[in-house]
Amino acid sequence: MKGLLDLALRLAAERAGQPGGVRFTERQLYYELCRVPRPAQHIPRRFPFTVAPSVRYPRFREALLEAGPLPGLLPEPRPVRRGAGRHTPEPDLFDYGLPRVLVCESDAIANMLRANGIPMESACPVFGAAELPLAEGVLRMLRTAERATVYVLHDAGAVGLAFPGLVRRLTPDGVRVTGVGLRPHHARALHLAHGREHPSGPRGTMTEREEQWCALGRFAEVAAVRPASLLRTVHRLVREVRPVRTRQPSPRKARESGFLSWPSA
Repeated sequence: MKGLLDLALRLAAERAGQPGGVRFTERQLYYELCRVPRPAQHIPRRFPFTVAPSVRYPRFREALLEAGPLPGLLPEPRPVRRGAGRHTPEPDLFDYGLPRVLVCESDAIANMLRANGIPMESACPVFGAAELPLAEGVLRMLRTAERATVYVLHDAGAVGLAFPGLVRRLTPDGVRVTGVGLRPHHARALHLAHGREHPSGPRGTMTEREEQWCALGRFAEVAAVRPASLLRTVHRLVREVRPVRTRQPSPRKARESGFLSWPSA
């Protein structure tokens, strides 16, 4: 059994890095491992559901420690260094308008997006929750730009759905704040693995069906989305590029198209 798990872990790492050497987090590797013995993503999306993880996380951690370094696996994010703009001596850095930023509930996901070049490719700085409130210079750039938007990437669950509201309270008036997912119906359409949570704090705005799903104590992490699909989807969302649809996409193309391009469950 130990040998099989080691083989599955290495296969999961190989898949997580496809195509082209995508960098990924430990949680993303865990969910990729869960897909190896139970590939629920092959089931048509017209049957929406989430699944329980097929591998216990402590067992995954044991296998990961035994496996040693794996290509593409990112280290844990370093503690946040306050003070945006330290990397450049330009005195007028914050005098320009900034049309968009992305704030992630998960600091590890924010680090993953940065490691894969999303800020440069999408012309969109990426911040994690630990970097809130945003630096005054960044807020000034958002106020300077016309129709600036703060995009918020969060988990699907009662806690995650409340995160855009927190970001909105920390954002200047006149700057749009838009939650881009993950929502429960996205998680169900993608057949993601769900976890358990028992939130006691603020809850985000939910539909009746989302309320029912969250009432079961379920939530799904953004990390459960395939790394390459997440990168493509984030780029499309922050640049507000609409996906090109076909009448009957192949299952493979549909799986790779990203979570917010999928129809509501």
